[in-house]
Amino acid sequence: MLDHVRIVKLEGFVEEIDFRPVGARLVLGVVDHGDMPADLAPRRVRLTTRKAPAISAGDYVALQARLLPPSRAELPGGYDFARDAYFSGVGAVGSTLGGINVLPAPVDATWRQKLGAAIDHARNRLALRVDAIIGGDEGAIAAAMVTGKRDFLSNDAKDLIREAGIFHIITISGVQMTLVAGIFFVVARRLLALSPTLALGYPIKKWAAGAAMLGSVAYDLCTGSRVGTERALIMTLIVLGAVILDRRALTMRNLALAVLAIVALEPEAILGVSFQLSFAAVSALVAVMEARLARGEIGQDPFLPPRGRPPRRGPILFHLVDKPLALLVATFCATSATASFMAYHFHDLSPYVLIGNPLTLTVIELFAVPGALVGTALYPLGLDAPVWLYVGQGIHFVLWAARFIAAAPGSTLHLAAFAPFALPFLSLAVLSMTLWRTWTFRAMAIPFAAIGIFGALCGPRYDAIVAPSGDLVAARDADGRLEIAGKRFNAFAAEQWLAADGDGRDPATTRDPDAPCDRTGCVAALPEGQSLALVLDRAAFEEDCARAEVVVSPLTAPADCAALTFDERKLATTGAVGLAWDGTRFVVAADRAALEDRPWSPAPKRPRGERVVRPGQPASKGADPADPGEEPPG
Repeated sequence: MLDHVRIVKLEGFVEEIDFRPVGARLVLGVVDHGDMPADLAPRRVRLTTRKAPAISAGDYVALQARLLPPSRAELPGGYDFARDAYFSGVGAVGSTLGGINVLPAPVDATWRQKLGAAIDHARNRLALRVDAIIGGDEGAIAAAMVTGKRDFLSNDAKDLIREAGIFHIITISGVQMTLVAGIFFVVARRLLALSPTLALGYPIKKWAAGAAMLGSVAYDLCTGSRVGTERALIMTLIVLGAVILDRRALTMRNLALAVLAIVALEPEAILGVSFQLSFAAVSALVAVMEARLARGEIGQDPFLPPRGRPPRRGPILFHLVDKPLALLVATFCATSATASFMAYHFHDLSPYVLIGNPLTLTVIELFAVPGALVGTALYPLGLDAPVWLYVGQGIHFVLWAARFIAAAPGSTLHLAAFAPFALPFLSLAVLSMTLWRTWTFRAMAIPFAAIGIFGALCGPRYDAIVAPSGDLVAARDADGRLEIAGKRFNAFAAEQWLAADGDGRDPATTRDPDAPCDRTGCVAALPEGQSLALVLDRAAFEEDCARAEVVVSPLTAPADCAALTFDERKLATTGAVGLAWDGTRFVVAADRAALEDRPWSPAPKRPRGERVVRPGQPASKGADPADPGEEPPG
């Protein structure tokens, strides 16, 4: 992981590249790191360009870049990009300076790089064609649904589908994987059944399952192989393998094997939202299906009555009533299981998800997946344009409906950050409802859910938040809303702060108009009459340390500063900081744990004898928030 900002010359292989409406983002496998020390040089870097470069995955390039360490959380307990970057092998992020030159490769790429580059090159070519044929946000969504490339989508369209509760339309989920496997299975079996010799003398159903397994693996590789897709692939392979072995695999054991495989290969995935949402939704669906199997409601002719039940409706009512009702029940169960994870990670919920999800599933089933397979097959022949236009029409209808849903009253419920213990107990509630088979044990979900909901309602509420960079702060005004102060506005940090506060305002509208800023810094008023000074010039320390209760700076403050100080040295130890006034003093919450020293978050070097912060410790004016007065336990 990079130690600090550096401007360096790099050479390496382009492993993947994502084109955007303006510019591109690429991952470079570094071969030559210039004048960087070998022990500090990152193995992979992620770079952005202002213009779309004339390069593709697999090229060996030379460039100059401004590199930064991957950013830490912008508030205590917030999303930590540095951790995700570390586990994906990315040690630095940044932007290119000047042009990118393609050179002959002095060394051979590894087989993984060659395979990944070939797949990424094919994905980009197909995504660019789909986006060009359909155009607009419809084309961007179609490209995301077909190839997993999501960078074409505009921010307005992302906000729209998020507010309508259908953001998963641009992710490759279990629905797509199931449909792909099903299409491969049915088509292969029908083709094999055209031969009477094969149909009567050989196990063509098992052969078709094998073909579907190969098609599912290819689909996973060609769409980016994310955690949710991997989970769907593993479960699909188990189901198809059970067909080959004449067994039934649609059980909770199937899901348990998928969990085991993912955690064994990527243990860090368990902390990710994709893992949590994917397995929570599927566990709920499998639990409902197992309950229906136990009651004899499925596994037989749909028009025949279950055991001991009145006759079913006729074929017309079955398709018009029973199937839509089953879809709504499935959506309700999956949404209920994932609601706590959605609220914890994204701080919002969509009450109209029962409307948006069926629309999304309809488009995926009737337009996206069949169109993706047919269009991809016709793409090498140049006959795919009508297919993509057909897919675009379905997406156009979904966006039309999404605008009505997003404009409806209360389309998005904004929720504040949870207390740390809330999500574990809400997770236990979901597990109790899905894993146990009797209502006696399922009733254990009630106390778990009660504790989790209590934690969701009593999350941290900060009167001031300090970015880890020390050049941006948020202070709560007299109306109880956060206002942003700083000479350089960081939209991502502001968005994180507002979301955690349950505030749905546009971050661009939250800059504090009453916070005077000049070349030396800014001043912000705190709700209890105190003031916070953001110091950007060393000359301002003397005055601000004397008049402000809290001093924040990306510089190093003088040792005799009487205010509660968060400077460059202190923030390197604490990370992002939240301050809460308890009536007599500020209680400090730090993002970095005491003595934290991890590969993606190395402990800063401290002078001999210096002590470290204990997060959550009360700190009064003049006290050092990183010196609790005693050494914390190891």
